[in-house]
Amino acid sequence: MATVCLPAAGAGHCPPSLRRHRVPKPRKAQPGRFLCSVNKEVSSFGECESSFKGMKGVACGLLAAWAVTATSPVFAANQRLPPLSTEPNRCERAFVGNTIGQANGVYDKPLDLRFCDYTNEKTNLKGKSLSAALMSDAKFDGADMSEVIMSKAYAVGASFKGADFSNAVLDRVNFEKADLQGAIFRNAVLSGSTFGEAKLEDAVFEDTIIGYIDLQKLCTNTSISEEGRALLGCR
Repeated sequence: MATVCLPAAGAGHCPPSLRRHRVPKPRKAQPGRFLCSVNKEVSSFGECESSFKGMKGVACGLLAAWAVTATSPVFAANQRLPPLSTEPNRCERAFVGNTIGQANGVYDKPLDLRFCDYTNEKTNLKGKSLSAALMSDAKFDGADMSEVIMSKAYAVGASFKGADFSNAVLDRVNFEKADLQGAIFRNAVLSGSTFGEAKLEDAVFEDTIIGYIDLQKLCTNTSISEEGRALLGCR
């Protein structure tokens, strides 16, 4: 079953709990269109893409986080990053998270988690806001990152092997060259995120929420398994 999400101005993200709630029909169709990945019962993109007229079962009006005016930097893979923080307990800051920015990634102080090791961390990262966090070359292998908010995070070259991103908001995350083998993206928001040269073998994509164009780009990653491609609706 495909889920279509409507962009809404000024909204944050699309909580999984709202994915099957009915909302009033919008007065005017928006130019943007979002698709959620399909489950095993749907085999083609045509079945996944629904017209606005037929959307009665679900609406995710909060999936416009990517359209929020950027007030914090979004780093490209080849962009110069700030110097590594010298704060003694900078890695432990992930257990508190970004308490200001939430989905739009605003912060009073950069959340610098580069080179930190959270391997098999099962309790302290779940549900945290890591918006705009610098995560390159950090290790999150086997970590429970369910329900985290990672909007605008920079995770180039980071390792998330077997990490659980269930119900997480991962919009506009830079996952280029990241190791995401066996990562679980069940019910996760992936709008605007990039996965160039990322390792996605055995990654689990089930009911993921992703933009149409973003999905096309993700499907070009040849490391995604056949099952993962089927769940995403890749042709």
